[in-house]
Amino acid sequence: MTLAAWLPHLTAGLNAVALVLMLGGFALVKSGRRDLHRRLMLAAVAASALFLVAYLAHHALNPIFVFRGTGIARPFYYTLLISHVALAALVTPMIGLTLWRALAGRFEPHRGLARWTLPVWVYVSVTGVMVYALLYHVTI
Repeated sequence: MTLAAWLPHLTAGLNAVALVLMLGGFALVKSGRRDLHRRLMLAAVAASALFLVAYLAHHALNPIFVFRGTGIARPFYYTLLISHVALAALVTPMIGLTLWRALAGRFEPHRGLARWTLPVWVYVSVTGVMVYALLYHVTI
């Protein structure tokens, strides 16, 4: 398998890893385990950063992949894709600012923004895996 053919699978995997790490980090902060929360959230940011690098490489190396689904699957897929892309563009700077506030020790502003960032980030990760599955594994 070529690198270009392997990259979509890598990006989906990194999206899934980031999702698990961020949900674990959320559970840890809710249970008061801030040190482990910090570690998991830093790992989630790292997984998302690696995803972004792999995603950009994938789109630089591959032509546009056309969705082959038909019927109701087409509007479902494109609605999912549009919301995913729009929110991914929105959440990227939100993640950076949320991270920066935490690393700077500005925990109240961090917490306030994290309440918005986490659900959007979770949505983007989940829909990213769904888009991947619809493109590469589901025949409708």
